[in-house]
Amino acid sequence: MPGRSTIMPVISFNSVDSAVSSLKTCHVSINTGIEAVTDVALALTEHEAAAEEINNMEKLMLDYVSMDQELEQFIQAVDDVTHQIKQERPERMPDLKSLVDKRFNELKNLNKDEDLIKNDKYIHFKGQLKEMKKQVGAESQNESTSANEIDEDIAVTQSQRNFICPITQREMECPVKNKVCGHSYEEEAIIRIIQNKHKQKKKARCPVVGCDNEDINQCDLSMDTTLRRAIENHKKHQMR
Repeated sequence: MPGRSTIMPVISFNSVDSAVSSLKTCHVSINTGIEAVTDVALALTEHEAAAEEINNMEKLMLDYVSMDQELEQFIQAVDDVTHQIKQERPERMPDLKSLVDKRFNELKNLNKDEDLIKNDKYIHFKGQLKEMKKQVGAESQNESTSANEIDEDIAVTQSQRNFICPITQREMECPVKNKVCGHSYEEEAIIRIIQNKHKQKKKARCPVVGCDNEDINQCDLSMDTTLRRAIENHKKHQMR
């Protein structure tokens, strides 16, 4: 009699991979919400709204950060379970849902409230509010004191210089900030540089002269909402 086959059945994870890919697109919706909350919070700060209104925006931002964190953990739970199954190669497909739920809950139990305020996206949000408060304070001081025309011209020239992309040498429309070195660029221009360098298997360095950041990645970039609003306000003043 022929011996029993030792060939293990192949379990397909195509549907799982497809579901995970769909889940990852949820990041886009969350990031859109984060940008909307940031815009509202900056507008409230710019117009010196009540502290309670700004605090509400901060709480809403924490909600978005929490959603983003849990989405990442759920995707990680799926990856962990599928990796385990591929390693063990069982004869039958186990109950994926219960295994993923169990792993997801294990990851969630590691969460702490203080982790949210240490999240990069929340730190960036708070940093933008801080910058806006500085701008509002500086503008209020300029309005209450009589600065001479030369000083005003110098201030305007310096602001305009900050609006210029170091790559295109034109005023930015959609600036992004590098969280590693702090420099800002036109989004399309810097992403094009990063992608071209990566195609050549090379690292993309910061295009700002004198910057020692020699390895820029797209994950290092985030929308510079504060700078964008400053540019928009500058354009409005020019049109008056």
